[in-house]
Amino acid sequence: MARVLRSVNNALAVLESFSVERPEIGVTELSQALGLGKSTVHRLLTSLASRGYVRKNPDTERYCLGFKAFEVGSLIAGRGAIREVAAPFLRSLMLTTKETVHLGLLDEWEVVYIDKMESDQPLQMYSRIGRRAPLHCTALGKALVAWEPEDWLERFLRRRLRPYTPSTLTEPGDFRRELLKIRATRYALDGEEFALGLKCVAAPLFDHSRRVVASIGIAGPAVRLSSERLPRLASLVRESAAGVSRALGADRAV
Repeated sequence: MARVLRSVNNALAVLESFSVERPEIGVTELSQALGLGKSTVHRLLTSLASRGYVRKNPDTERYCLGFKAFEVGSLIAGRGAIREVAAPFLRSLMLTTKETVHLGLLDEWEVVYIDKMESDQPLQMYSRIGRRAPLHCTALGKALVAWEPEDWLERFLRRRLRPYTPSTLTEPGDFRRELLKIRATRYALDGEEFALGLKCVAAPLFDHSRRVVASIGIAGPAVRLSSERLPRLASLVRESAAGVSRALGADRAV
């Protein structure tokens, strides 16, 4: 019988301790749950954090799964992977709007671009898969934040909302009102809040548990995403998001 490496076994036990019900775990709690010393647990978490498998929340001093865990897990998720399910909808939206389309995931306090369908327009925004962007001033980010629970939002708003342009919302009260509007309309806008001359429209993607798992959106120069054109684009983005959500198992009421 092959010898089991205790260190590897313990590291996997740490990763398997996280769940939907327990997304964040402290060193003491993990030590008690696994029957390991605090120093051992701390070394395991430090090693996993160095590779991106876990992250330490600076506000709570507790740990949560990192984006690397998603990257590895998505390799075996097959047709259930969000990126694969969303891909045909992204392409269709790009062809319909003639604008670049992005798919984003929430990772700690940022949105991560995990897929992109680039238009052939001569003037467009720079972006790449794997890029990170702030949540409070991007349409993809705001579409993700709008459905987060109140305790998460309170922690997020304790952080300084950096002003990237004169249009960036930096006051917590203004940002909360923006989120209420997004929940009501089911889409988010970035009106040159992240970069001057850039506008974006995004909508949330729901899974079978009615949880927001990603967001989809289009981005382009303000001269093309005009005020007259935005309502039609928002409708198309919402329709695409609804299609992806149904493919992920969400019911039609979402």
